[in-house]
Amino acid sequence: MKRVVAVSLLGTQLDFVGKRVDRWHRWRPNVSLVSQENLIINKLYLLHGSRSQRLAHNVAVDIETVSPETSVQLVEVNFDDPWDFGEVYAKLYDFCQTIEFDLDNQEYLFHITTGTHVAQICSYLLTESRQFPGRLVQTSPDPSNDNKSVGQLHTIDLDLSKYDQLAQRFDIERQQGESFLKGGIETKNLAFNRLISQVEKVAIRSSAPILLMGPTGAGKSQLADRIYQLKRQRKTLQGDFVVVNCATLKGENAMAALFGHTKGAFTGALQAREGFLKAANKGLLFLDEVGELGLEEQAMLLHAIENKKFYPVGSDQESHSHFQLIAGTNRDLNACVADGSFREDLLARINLWTYHLPALRERREDIDANIDFELDKYSQEHGRRVRFNKEARVAYLNFAHSEQATWQGNFRDLGSSMIRLATLADTSRISTSDVTEEIERLKSDWQVHQPNKHSSCLISILSDEQIAHLDAFDRQQLDYVVTVCLQSPSMAAAGRVLFDVSRTQKATINDSSRLQKYLAKFGIKWRDIAACK
Repeated sequence: MKRVVAVSLLGTQLDFVGKRVDRWHRWRPNVSLVSQENLIINKLYLLHGSRSQRLAHNVAVDIETVSPETSVQLVEVNFDDPWDFGEVYAKLYDFCQTIEFDLDNQEYLFHITTGTHVAQICSYLLTESRQFPGRLVQTSPDPSNDNKSVGQLHTIDLDLSKYDQLAQRFDIERQQGESFLKGGIETKNLAFNRLISQVEKVAIRSSAPILLMGPTGAGKSQLADRIYQLKRQRKTLQGDFVVVNCATLKGENAMAALFGHTKGAFTGALQAREGFLKAANKGLLFLDEVGELGLEEQAMLLHAIENKKFYPVGSDQESHSHFQLIAGTNRDLNACVADGSFREDLLARINLWTYHLPALRERREDIDANIDFELDKYSQEHGRRVRFNKEARVAYLNFAHSEQATWQGNFRDLGSSMIRLATLADTSRISTSDVTEEIERLKSDWQVHQPNKHSSCLISILSDEQIAHLDAFDRQQLDYVVTVCLQSPSMAAAGRVLFDVSRTQKATINDSSRLQKYLAKFGIKWRDIAACK
């Protein structure tokens, strides 16, 4: 059989019971270690500090009394700070380097009952990394044994392959978080699913600002709300969810609404007000349409984000608020920085985690699941279950996936469409006639039968002579490209729509560059198109 070699730290409290005879009726961890009936320890390295030499010697004598087979080697290891992780790990590591491990003939145990929690953690790390190629063991009192000094021994299994079930629980929790952020909708769009997967991690692990970009109706407000709810579930924040539409904050009242004001700070200020930032203390502040804020408000917001304090209007005393910020916008903030309407330093501060929510026309494969979501939502709110008949659903989906469906209002258009269909349906079934009527209404709302302003915009971009030299094919294609550009908040967003298939086959995504090069063939720049919006 292999010889057993053990390493243990002296317990300055647990091992200290004096030298009286009654010490044999009390449990002591290192004496217990060598007293186990089914374990013979041939050698024990007993680590101790210089101040505990006498205690170490007394314990060694008692160990040799109960276990003559055990050779005790006292090793002096001094920790200046036994709670300093770096120091404890380094000194235990150095000790392990002094042992000449003979795995063919010897078995090694690391006894982790004694020492600080830091020492126990370091012992685990050294064993798990095989710097100490052995097993972890722990002793404890055994109330069922009449011989109180013996206690019981437990082996700690470090075979991590046996903990797949635990890992699966964490994976299930992560999947539940992602599903929650998607509202329980089984989305199929790969890019959107990757986005949500990262947002779930950031929501749980970070309190830094998050910037949600995307067109109106893409779901920025809903995602911000779900991020808040998820953080509340995981106990990462305690305060309220405060939603502010920055487009409604205009003039002198904007500053007061955001940062609060004192009584009499301006005409009409009959009482003091704490403001939105203060209301979001220990919670989450969602500034929708953040690009609409004035430059002065932007400067104060930047100071509040960085320092968690600000001055209410009319006050010379700072107010404090520890909030997390989520900002939403349908604007291209980089373009706003370029034209001077948005502060570059504020954008740099809030775009650590930036996510562009795609428009509905970029996620057509998710329309089917969102239809079911909207109808379930209608059923819950109105107590009336409504569904499509088979032919009607096919007809609606064919239109929804076609180029005729521009979905200018994105998911808001889809939600409104489902409400109308569910409300007007007879016998709780949406029929093909209901769908036909709804399709005509959507077309009318999107004004697809009216003169296309994008063609006239193309005329304003190119001269008559330039247009005359275009082939009919180029005219039609360029007109469609300009149409998409005008409906998109940025060149990158337009590129995602125009190259929706080929982009997935490229190792490097370069939507903006491809679109820029295409437009350049006709002498068109992005700013020319932006001027027509």
